Amino acid sequence: MLKGIPPIISPELMHVLLSMGHGDELVLADGNFPAATHARRLVRLPGHGVPPVLEAVLRFFPLDTYADDHAVVMSVVPGDPTVPVIWDQYRRLLAAAEGREIKLTEIERMAFYERAGRAFAVVATSESALYANLILKKGVVA
Repeated sequence: MLKGIPPIISPELMHVLLSMGHGDELVLADGNFPAATHARRLVRLPGHGVPPVLEAVLRFFPLDTYADDHAVVMSVVPGDPTVPVIWDQYRRLLAAAEGREIKLTEIERMAFYERAGRAFAVVATSESALYANLILKKGVVA
């Protein structure tokens, strides 16, 4: 154990965060996301939702200030009546961590899967909210 690291951050997840460089991407995946299919590196955090994982990760993870798409979500599939209210939580957590409003960039479902497949790692959670997947692009510590 170390001081100051939230218990939700497993040793494997901390290793992933420390191994990532500027511009690398991290996927925080909900329970329905095909994580094993798309992950180059897979970290499993069963029993946890995306918001608490996001809040813990953001203590260590700077967003890329050189990119407009540093927080990406999967667009709702046309015709699907789902309203992803969890995105409001993401906006609040991102703003609190970054000290400014963070825009969520929506991309189409298959484009999201393709981008997730190129990500540095996928963190598989047990999040039950629909459209709760989030891709974060890592910046630099200034």
